[in-house]
Amino acid sequence: MAQSAPVCFSSPVPDNSLIGQGERAGPVSHSDSTQVAQGTMAGGDNSSVIRRAVAPSRSHGSIVPSQRGDLPPPPGQGGSLGLARERTNLNALGLSPRVVATIQNARAVSTRSLYGCKWHVFEGWCDGRGLTSYQCSVPDILCFLQDLMEKGRSFSTIKVYLAAISACHVGFEGSTVGQHPLIRRFMKGARRSLPVIRRTVPEWDLSMVLEALSQHPFEPLGSISLKLLSFKTALLLALASAKRVSELHALSVHPSCTKFSLSGDKVSLKPNPAFMPKCFPAFTSEVLELSAFHPPPFTSLEDQRLNALCPVRALQAYMTRTSAFRKSDQLFVSWAPPHRGSPISKQRLSHWVVGAITMAYEAKGVQPPRGIRAHSTRGLAASWALFRGVSLQDICSAASWASPHTFVRYYRLDVTRTSVAHSVLGAGVSGSRERKPAQIPGTLRQRRMRAGPQPS
Repeated sequence: MAQSAPVCFSSPVPDNSLIGQGERAGPVSHSDSTQVAQGTMAGGDNSSVIRRAVAPSRSHGSIVPSQRGDLPPPPGQGGSLGLARERTNLNALGLSPRVVATIQNARAVSTRSLYGCKWHVFEGWCDGRGLTSYQCSVPDILCFLQDLMEKGRSFSTIKVYLAAISACHVGFEGSTVGQHPLIRRFMKGARRSLPVIRRTVPEWDLSMVLEALSQHPFEPLGSISLKLLSFKTALLLALASAKRVSELHALSVHPSCTKFSLSGDKVSLKPNPAFMPKCFPAFTSEVLELSAFHPPPFTSLEDQRLNALCPVRALQAYMTRTSAFRKSDQLFVSWAPPHRGSPISKQRLSHWVVGAITMAYEAKGVQPPRGIRAHSTRGLAASWALFRGVSLQDICSAASWASPHTFVRYYRLDVTRTSVAHSVLGAGVSGSRERKPAQIPGTLRQRRMRAGPQPS
């Protein structure tokens, strides 16, 4: 690339699409939990048929600006097909447009959007100094990265900027910008100078939130608004599965993907086969199995209250309420007119999860913490599961973490300072009652299609 003739081009328009965040509160499984019947789970599905029958996961594009903003833009209006500068560099190698498109498709849409934004910032910095962004020197790039450090940017943010520059810059003697020895040494120094400071305590109180979800205004399910039912269902599924928002967004109500047991106390959920998870291809064939939490008949008023936290119960109610007007097989659809029944975006689903937490705090008369993120449900739920005795291996399998190192280093929180809970979902047990150690209920089981049911 360094020997290619310079190509004149206009500055690409940045793609300012929002990027969904996201992410089994503790996958709580129990050896006494009954498994969903093999016939119900296997079903003999043909993935190619399902892929055509189920609406594709709409994972790209920013939210359409509107008062309710529940919809992603129509296909083609959001999320560029790739970085324009990178595309120009690849075209200069003599590659065909189809080959270039395939190469650029190696990155997720959200990654391409993020790189586009960062590259646009770097272009502006270069333009202000009379530099050619895609051919500038190593000292110029180091100066830009140093400016980011002095502006207080985190090391992870600086890494994204460098990745975007590496994608669009012509490189040096056949190597990318990020592979240059000086830049690699600079990044090592930046990592030492900018140590990662992560939270070790929960951002919000799981016990209080779950207690609020079991009471007014989130109950009774049959009479609450569809907005509250949508918020509650999204949060309970996020906690009971510890999945990323993108994985929850890919769930489908198509009969091949969502199956309730004959008794209605268990459900198996599969994502749209067209969905490509972050950990591809290791977690593409997973089935999420949920069992009822404190199902009837109830032996006490507390059992009845805890049943209000059952994700299976909330999911049944949500699917029943939306069946009459839904316009998509995607599980979560808009509750607000004029887009009622249309699939929502990942960003909107994140807002639902955060909205449920915020409204739970307000229902208890407490000011919600600032900066709550939907992604926080993964670490909080998995940490509670570990505290209640779920093995680290089961937690990683449930949350789609390829290595325990990821959970231990980035997600594990200290939940021992809060009161002991019945389980992840049982964390909302009333503080006025004596809390006794209890068995972890079989609220969630997960397996891979080829491997068969995993041992409890």
